[in-house]
Amino acid sequence: MRHIGLNLLLPAVAVMWVAAACVNDQPSFSPGQQTKPVSPFCEEAISTLDDARPGAAAFVLIEGGEVACEHFRSNGCHIDRDTVFSTASFSKWITALGVMRLVELGRVDLDAPVSRYVSRWKLPESVHDNDLVTVRRLLSHTAGLTDGLGFGDYRAEEILPSLEESLENPRASNGRKAVIAVGQEPGKVFLYSGGGYLILQLMIEEVSGQPFEAFIDSAILTPLGMERSSFKYIGDIANTSGSFDKEGKPAPQFQYAAAGATAFSSSARDLTRLARALAAADASAPISGASVARMREPEAKVGALPIWGLGTILYAQTTGGEHVFGHDGANDPAINVSVRINPENGHALIVLVSGHPSLATDLGARWVLAETGKPDIFTLMRRR
Repeated sequence: MRHIGLNLLLPAVAVMWVAAACVNDQPSFSPGQQTKPVSPFCEEAISTLDDARPGAAAFVLIEGGEVACEHFRSNGCHIDRDTVFSTASFSKWITALGVMRLVELGRVDLDAPVSRYVSRWKLPESVHDNDLVTVRRLLSHTAGLTDGLGFGDYRAEEILPSLEESLENPRASNGRKAVIAVGQEPGKVFLYSGGGYLILQLMIEEVSGQPFEAFIDSAILTPLGMERSSFKYIGDIANTSGSFDKEGKPAPQFQYAAAGATAFSSSARDLTRLARALAAADASAPISGASVARMREPEAKVGALPIWGLGTILYAQTTGGEHVFGHDGANDPAINVSVRINPENGHALIVLVSGHPSLATDLGARWVLAETGKPDIFTLMRRR
């Protein structure tokens, strides 16, 4: 599995290939069903999706808090608002929302060492002070962790390791030996760390006294009515996008051991609910408006460029000085997701893709440019 990082796309073989291609009991329909486009970007995005011909895709554009247009692309599977897609590293944003809920409840201090909250596993000793690994730094990838994970996938028939086993001996996407440990002084540099979000997953379990999935469901998903969203193995869910390679051919579906970093799956309808709530920061949001604003304040920079908040990517600055925020995700074989929000005007973009490695992120970059007149951070980092 690859994960989204500064070079754009940093991060169980299915037993039945038919299930991998199309896991639903709905009839197929012709590709390209959508509402009537109402803006130039709608037309551009729909044309791009149809020209790219991914295995499956869902696109939603929100303007002023309302759905402006949507589009669903298929090579034979039934794709609609409730079709479930894997979201890869977008999962980290969901985990971050769970952490912020615990902060609001007064049960977690952002600037406390994470060791205060976890007892089932400890960071290995290093030359650096592990007490400087705070919750804030884990959320913003500034805790000095050098694992660089990218968690590896698990075949459908494999038994997933426990959370502690994954922390102790994580399976890396490239097969290398990875250690979740402090390798640089915490608080000094941005280092994308999948391992940091595995630690946050453990913290949520220990502080809440619930399994991670149960807490996220009760604190985030259920209040928003996100009934199609979960951390379950996607091969066991009805009406899913299926899995496709970059040529649009059926591919295996995998399990993910690192739930808080990569195992979240969701639908266009559910992510629309989430994006609208966070864009409006209204009573339907799972956390307060003040916490949403706090999450998009710059915490990590590359040079002078703000790139990350508390669990959120900061794509570009708006004309009013805010930041377009959200999260992308990418997994093998060709999963790509992008959810981005402009807090200045309530606009948002949701793109879910199976069958193209960068289509969602590419569309996200075009949308950010249209919204702000500025390139997003992935475009800027490619130019360096």
